[in-house]
Amino acid sequence: MSLINETSLLTARILRRWGGDTATVAQSLLFPAFFLVALDIVLGDDVERVTGHSGLYGSVPLVSLIGATSGAIIVAVGVMRERDDGLLSRFWVVPSNRASGLLSRLLAEAVRILLITSFVMCVGLVRGFRFTQGFPQAVAWLLMPAIFGVAFSAVVMTIALYAQNALVPQATEVIAAVMFFFSTGFVPLEQFPKWLQPFAEHQPCSYVVEAMRGLSMGGPVLKPVVGTLLWSAGIAVVIAIPLVAGYRKASRRD
Repeated sequence: MSLINETSLLTARILRRWGGDTATVAQSLLFPAFFLVALDIVLGDDVERVTGHSGLYGSVPLVSLIGATSGAIIVAVGVMRERDDGLLSRFWVVPSNRASGLLSRLLAEAVRILLITSFVMCVGLVRGFRFTQGFPQAVAWLLMPAIFGVAFSAVVMTIALYAQNALVPQATEVIAAVMFFFSTGFVPLEQFPKWLQPFAEHQPCSYVVEAMRGLSMGGPVLKPVVGTLLWSAGIAVVIAIPLVAGYRKASRRD
């Protein structure tokens, strides 16, 4: 109960700080909304002619992922600032469960991603996006970006804990941009060159997009959902020890 209470309090602190920054909130919500509308205007008709269904079933999941991962940089910079200012060290000596500091950041990330995904979904609904598979599938649809987004944020946070320059974790945006561009959220898999199709099909963003597409309009669900879970779990396993060690080291700095 102590861990739960302390994690809840620290999570609320992080969310209040994020919510109090009007510019950050506006950028986090308005940029994905404008990008979604632009994608639908530019590519929507072409995708519908090729696939026979609205391009929103791919672009709404993709933009939700972009919103989920782009905010990870803000979190990483915040962790670096608190480390350099000594706030992490002060939290470390407080008589509380030390796991709460790290868990609260990951939980706050999940809440942030759910809020952004919900907002992007509402913009998509205005543009014509619809759920045809039922309420449970709609709930699962909302959770998909959060599952992978938290894993991605953990990677960026780990890099930030070891880095001395904010430009280092920001370099992960390049990797994310490559995954977004070469995913099935932009165009159908068949439109990619043959040599690029294996990468586009099996990289994590495509699994998330395909899972969300199936959960919203119908189609294969099991394979992309399992792919999303395996990618997220694999990242979590690889990053767990470096993340905990880095957070501990950053919190014990003099």
